Amino acid sequence: RVYVFVDKTGLGHQHGVEARLVSGTLALGASENAGRLVFDMKSFDADTDRARQYVGLTGSTDSGTRTAVNDNMRGAAILDVRRYPTAAFDITSAVATGQSNAQGFPSYTLQGQFTLHGKTRPLAVKVEVEQVRGWLHVRGNFVIRQTDFGITPYSKAFGAIGVADPLRIFGDLFVAPTDNVASAGISARP
Repeated sequence: RVYVFVDKTGLGHQHGVEARLVSGTLALGASENAGRLVFDMKSFDADTDRARQYVGLTGSTDSGTRTAVNDNMRGAAILDVRRYPTAAFDITSAVATGQSNAQGFPSYTLQGQFTLHGKTRPLAVKVEVEQVRGWLHVRGNFVIRQTDFGITPYSKAFGAIGVADPLRIFGDLFVAPTDNVASAGISARP
């Protein structure tokens, strides 16, 4: 899954958004052609309880508000999911950093090009990896600015209510291990 933290401006509200991938490949340890993650923009769902909790928000949002936020977010003025049904992270490399987190799980840097709303920008993401029931659990996050991708952040009432330009995007993915990663000594969850 993918989660997005959307901060507020003025009297606006903070949001947690949940989304899915259409498809994805990731070859940890690859120094070139390391994979591609394709985001299903139509799946973006604002303020699910799971999304709010994942991004650190408390409370829940009523269905009427969620519907209005989703309509605005997916509509032509923001994500324009009819015109841009997917976004993609083309990963050129996914190399180990040589560092581990407090639990001993190794980190990797994913570098590549992120395409959103028809605009492409370079992106580097540090991720942590652990083995869970035979899968690689890959987690990381990065920040983008909506305006860098030609998106004008939502605003109304002459800017008194709106969302901030920066978005923090969290990836929480399960990936099938490959031979080179299995031999890299990624620890299993205790």
